[in-house]
Amino acid sequence: MTEALLHLPKRLYRTARPALQPQLHSLNMIGFGFDGTACFRKGTAIAPDAIRMVASDIESYSPYLELDLEETTPFYDLGNLIVGQSGDPHQDFLAANARFSALAGSLDFAGDGIKFLTLGGEHSISYPFITRYLQAFPDLVLLHLDAHADLRDEYQGYHYSHASIIRRCLDHFGPGHQLLQFGIRSGTKDEYAWMREHQTLASSLDAFVAFIEGLPARCPIYLTLDLDYFDPAFLPGTGTPEPGGQDFFSFVRIVQALRHKNMVAADVVELSPPVDATGNSDVFATKVVRELILAFHRESGNDQ
Repeated sequence: MTEALLHLPKRLYRTARPALQPQLHSLNMIGFGFDGTACFRKGTAIAPDAIRMVASDIESYSPYLELDLEETTPFYDLGNLIVGQSGDPHQDFLAANARFSALAGSLDFAGDGIKFLTLGGEHSISYPFITRYLQAFPDLVLLHLDAHADLRDEYQGYHYSHASIIRRCLDHFGPGHQLLQFGIRSGTKDEYAWMREHQTLASSLDAFVAFIEGLPARCPIYLTLDLDYFDPAFLPGTGTPEPGGQDFFSFVRIVQALRHKNMVAADVVELSPPVDATGNSDVFATKVVRELILAFHRESGNDQ
């Protein structure tokens, strides 16, 4: 018997169509509710369905991008990748990664136009997606929005920790790949030394946006967004909040730049609904997801 790879969400994302496998030349939404290596406050495992539930109650129109979800070309909700609960986070992580590999199969992510928007889960869940796109695009640019550098080789015994995600992805970088980070305000001395040496940390929002705007129109971009990028005054519902973060309008500026570029994939991670009993963080995160979906639509050239 073939192993099940996905389970249906409690509710599909607002205007998405259901699908059981990645759809070609389309945007595919998938949840990856793993938080096994979360080291402070857990809860991100339920974030994908929390975002889907909120999505039905917020406006489909973005005044920032002047686009409406009701008017975009179809995108698909594949449900949630099955994550085991064995009690061994490392094995559960590897097993879930193997399920994604089986789901993606031999698809040509570049040639088949496979675009993923992944809802986490902790930041470690980005690993199988980013590495697959690094394989598909030798000139991929990885944009990293986060409060933390995530460049540790391991953390609390986990090689694939949420604090190691960027380091693990760098293991797969080729000579044509680039990394640019913004919002980082917490890390080890070694992490900051590495970022200075390799010039991966943008000095300001203006510099980060200018970098995006300067990329060739068809340059493939992957955006990985840890929601603790935002100041906890705006979004407290995350596992490892850090003061001094950005506001929603900084993200709007970034999305407005991305809409004219070739964003091939993105992920939104580290929403922890139980941490914020008001539910405001869920709404905030869902509006972030809305903007990204619309940016994919505009950039992917699907306005035909």
